Amino acid sequence: MNFAIGRRAALGLLAAGGAAAQTLQRPARLIVGFPPGGSSDVVARLYAERLRGAFAPQVIVEGRVGAAGRIAVEFVKGADADGTVILQTPASMLTLQPHVFPREVRYDALTDLIPVSTVCTFPFAFAVPKDHPAQTLAGWIDWAKAERRDLPWASPAAGSAPHFMGIVLAKKTGLAMTHVPFRGAAPAVQDLIAGRLSCFIGVLGDVSPHHGTGLRLLAVSSAARNPRFPDVPTFRELGHPDLDKDEWFGVLLPARTPAPVVEALHRAIRAAAAAPEMVAALDRLEYLPTTSDTPAAFAERIRRERDGWAQVVRDSGFRPEN
Repeated sequence: MNFAIGRRAALGLLAAGGAAAQTLQRPARLIVGFPPGGSSDVVARLYAERLRGAFAPQVIVEGRVGAAGRIAVEFVKGADADGTVILQTPASMLTLQPHVFPREVRYDALTDLIPVSTVCTFPFAFAVPKDHPAQTLAGWIDWAKAERRDLPWASPAAGSAPHFMGIVLAKKTGLAMTHVPFRGAAPAVQDLIAGRLSCFIGVLGDVSPHHGTGLRLLAVSSAARNPRFPDVPTFRELGHPDLDKDEWFGVLLPARTPAPVVEALHRAIRAAAAAPEMVAALDRLEYLPTTSDTPAAFAERIRRERDGWAQVVRDSGFRPEN
């Protein structure tokens, strides 16, 4: 293994609450499973810059694209457990996809990897075309029931968290809704603005730039209202606590990585997330820098959310070919 801790780093690891010192003596690679320019890649590059010198002399973002992000997870699963290969991945890869694609997923986040920390969180939103007659979510539900037909609605992808949020909403309200999966948010938002869809459920940052111009936000999935859109209520406020969900990007290491390396990376991430320039950069993406109190707390969050999605997927009757 390539793990090496210098004297300064060793002393730093013993000093609880002390400033993070560089732990690795070799460059590290931060692996993402999605193409350059996407949100996962952008967030990884923000953190890589701030982990340089705090965790490793250099942190390079490397894409391992394919299989909807699974290739990256599998690559890190098989990497050297010395801290030089780090995974950044969306929550759904670890909590939702094991239920949606049980045959394709060949990793377990809690046994094949070591959770370190979340790095940011971001909510989902429910949006309709700007000229839609409904001004509220309740109004949209009443409108949809009065239509007495299957309504086309969209999510960024089949088997995604927004897809299942739509299924939950349809079942709870008794609506007949036809899911239209897209390959990403951009084409779905274009069709929504053009009026070809009745609604879209997706990441807030993908629709917020068009709020008030091409579309209208009716609800957000965060625990509290978004400061930028104080008039848009949360799902929980509207009586839909089961849609009170958010997405996160998290960092994990290969199983068997030494505990001092895990703790050092955790401290470095928390320090990076607290930097004012990081807060500002993530805010521009509609993301909130959010870190786990401990690696164990992050592992428990993964376990809890994975268990929660299991029931949702079972109840939906979804199959990958749907």
